[in-house]
Amino acid sequence: MTATETDTFRKQGGLAQLIYGIHSLADSTDALTVHDIRDEIGERSFGPFLIIPAIIEISPIGGIPGLPTVIAVVICIFAIQILCGRKHLWLPQAVERRTVDGRRLSAGLAKIEPLSRWIDKVVRSRLEWATKPPYLQGIAFLVIALCATVPPLELIPFASTVPMGAIVFLGLALLARDGLLACIAGVMSIATAYLVYTAMVA
Repeated sequence: MTATETDTFRKQGGLAQLIYGIHSLADSTDALTVHDIRDEIGERSFGPFLIIPAIIEISPIGGIPGLPTVIAVVICIFAIQILCGRKHLWLPQAVERRTVDGRRLSAGLAKIEPLSRWIDKVVRSRLEWATKPPYLQGIAFLVIALCATVPPLELIPFASTVPMGAIVFLGLALLARDGLLACIAGVMSIATAYLVYTAMVA
C-alpha cells in the first residue's frame, strides 16, 4: 500500500469513518435494518462486511440473548462468498429485513469510536501477501470457523467477544492490507478454541 493509499484508508475508509457512518445512521432511526447497514458500508472492500457486524456484537448491544449467533450467521454468509471468490457480497432478504434498536446501537458504537480512531493510527500495510489469494481464502475459512464457535460460547456471558474480536482484526487486515493483524487474529483463534473446549467440558 502506497502512502496515498494509506492516507485514503485513514481518511475515507478507515475504521473510525465506518463506525461514524453507522453511528450517524443509528442516531436517525429507532429501528435500523441490516439492509440499511449494508447500504452504509457500500462496496469499499470485503473488510467492512466482517468488521461492522463483529463490532456490533462486541458493543453492549451484543449482550442481547441470541443476537451473537444471528450476527455470526450474517458474517458466515459473507465469509462463504469471499471463500467462493465472489466480487460483490449479498445477503438473503430475510436477513436484510432484520432490525436492530437504533438507540442501543448508537450508544454502543459511541463507546467504540475513540478506540477506532486509535486503531486507524496504528494499522498500516504490512505483509500484504497474507491478505491476498490464496491466503484471502484462508482468512475466509478462519472466519467461518470462528463464527461456528459463537453459539456454544453464548453459554458464557460475553465470551463470544473473543472470536468476534479476532474477526474484527481479520476484517481490518483485509481493509488495510495488514498481514500482521491477520497473524494476530490467528493467535486469538487459539484462545477461542480454548474457550469453546472449556465451555463444552464445564
